[in-house]
Amino acid sequence: SFTMNTYLFVYDLMQFCGHSWIFTNMIIRFMTFGKDSLADTFYSIGLVMRLCQLFSILEILHILTGIDKRRLFPRFLQITERIIVLFVVINSQEEVQGKYVVCVLFFLWNILDVVRYTYDMLARMGIYYLPLTWLNFSLCILLYPLSVLAKAFAICVSLPYFESFGTYSIKLPFPFTFSIYFPYVLKMYLLVLFVGMCFIIQNLFSERKVHLGTGNIKKKRS
Repeated sequence: SFTMNTYLFVYDLMQFCGHSWIFTNMIIRFMTFGKDSLADTFYSIGLVMRLCQLFSILEILHILTGIDKRRLFPRFLQITERIIVLFVVINSQEEVQGKYVVCVLFFLWNILDVVRYTYDMLARMGIYYLPLTWLNFSLCILLYPLSVLAKAFAICVSLPYFESFGTYSIKLPFPFTFSIYFPYVLKMYLLVLFVGMCFIIQNLFSERKVHLGTGNIKKKRS
């Protein structure tokens, strides 16, 4: 309906503005302060990044309610990966926030999202530019595996701090003999991360074939 389409357009616009602000801020800070700007990336743009990622949870609801026709499971995996790495790993360990990998991760996320939300906004209005369509469904195939490697590296960097501080590790009192050692949970999640990457890349190739097939390109051009 027109109302739902308008709502989705406004949602995409808000996300585009948020990620564009982050991306522009990172570029300006790097051009102004050089390498020194990388260490405090989280402190300068972390709040806006967290808000954007929290809002992205709405995309799962959009799919569940049927107003967005994307596949649920691939999008669910992508969103939960970011939520876990950003809020559980990076936000909880101040020592990790100053690592260069955080800057790399934010850069990869934002360049992907700026392109994606630009494409989605125009698509809501029935506007399709072939170069933008190609970029949207091709860039993600290249950059998504790099972002997964950056997430895995951030998790590996955080492990010594989770081991030292015992963050999220739980040991139940007597008479229970059950405990959760969170570094082990993160190590198991690394396996899930790479298995999920294989599934998502396969889905990205399928989406690219659907949107960039010869018949679809001719249809959008007409």
